Parts: sequence; structure tokens; C-alpha cells
Amino acid sequence: MQRILEPEVMDTWEEAIEYDAMDFTQVNTAFAKEAIALGSKQASLVLDAGTGTGRIPVLICQMCPQWQIVAIDLAANMLQIAAQHIQQAHLAEKISHELVDAKNLPYEDGVFDMVISNSLVHHLPDPLPFFQELKRVTKPNSGILIRDLIRPVDEATMNALVESIGNEYDSHQKKLFHDSLHAALTIDEVNQLIASVDLAGVKIYQSSDRHWTIERSWIC
Repeated sequence: MQRILEPEVMDTWEEAIEYDAMDFTQVNTAFAKEAIALGSKQASLVLDAGTGTGRIPVLICQMCPQWQIVAIDLAANMLQIAAQHIQQAHLAEKISHELVDAKNLPYEDGVFDMVISNSLVHHLPDPLPFFQELKRVTKPNSGILIRDLIRPVDEATMNALVESIGNEYDSHQKKLFHDSLHAALTIDEVNQLIASVDLAGVKIYQSSDRHWTIERSWIC
């Protein structure tokens, strides 16, 4: 099945509110715990690329207060809601939120101890610059946790996945999920990207019926 792109930035206030209202608590908590397990137990500077409304960095800093997180996104309205979550959690000193393009990072080489990203890659028309920038701004021993959707092999598989998300999601939310699956990468495409940037020591695998994961443990 061919990849069909969706908008790189969906940033009306209504879209941001609707996205934030969707309950991803379970998957976000699992992601946060995995990031902590892969990262350093010491004070660390972490980049969260495509933070959306900032739910994941809040969870991480609540569990791992020694980390500082730079949470970036291209959607200003998403970041506005992220700022509210950060303030409500009293984590403004731990998490900075910045309007930044993940494909063109304004940070120096080798500054981050870890990079995390959940559900960003399928939004990128060309994900290669993001992975090039990821490699540039992280230390050689940095932790990595990147997760996103897998593009199904055919329409029937995609439709079955959409129907499996349950009645708690309305028809519009199911359409958004359908479009995101269609815009996602295959495992083979992810492997090709990682090989092209020569990102060493990473593990690439299918982590659920709808997700791939790239991970690398922080090396002390």
C-alpha cells in the first residue's frame, strides 16, 4: 500500500483541543517508563521531538526528576496546551517548550543525552532530515526512543485496525487514525532511513500490531 501524506502540522485550536482530549494515558505512561529505562539515571538533557500537548514529558519528569526536557513542536496551539500541562504539574523549571522544526534543529552538536519522539515521523513528508538532525544533536552514547505507526500492507488490514480502536472514538477521530496509518512508514522504510544516516547501536522492531520502535540504551 502506497504512502499517502497527511498535513505535517495540524494546528487549529479546535484540533489541539480534540487531540488533547483523547485518552492516551496508558500508552503515554508505557512510553515514559520505556524512555526512563533506556536513559541515564543521572541528570540528563533530553529532547522530546514532536511533543504535541506535552503529556509525555510531564509524565517522565514526575517519575524522573533529575532530567531536563526540551519539548519541541511546530504546532503553536499544541504547545500552548503543553504549557498549561507543564504549569499545572509545577514542572516549568524542568521542561521547556519551544516552537521548533525537528528537521532543522537550532541546537549545537552533541548536546543531548537522549532523544525521544512519539508519533512524529508519520507527519513528516521526508523523515530523513529529522534523523540526520537527531544524530547530530545527540551524544554518541545517547539514549534513543522513537515510536510511530506502521503503514499496513493493505486496505483491509488498515480498516480492521481502525475498527479495533473502539466506540470511545467518534467517526472523525477514526478518520484521523486511518489517515495517520496511511501516512506511516513500513519497517523496511525505517530500516533504510537508519542505515542511510548510519545511526549506530539501535534496535528497530515492530512493537505492536500498529507501531514500530527504534531504541538505544544510554551507555555510561
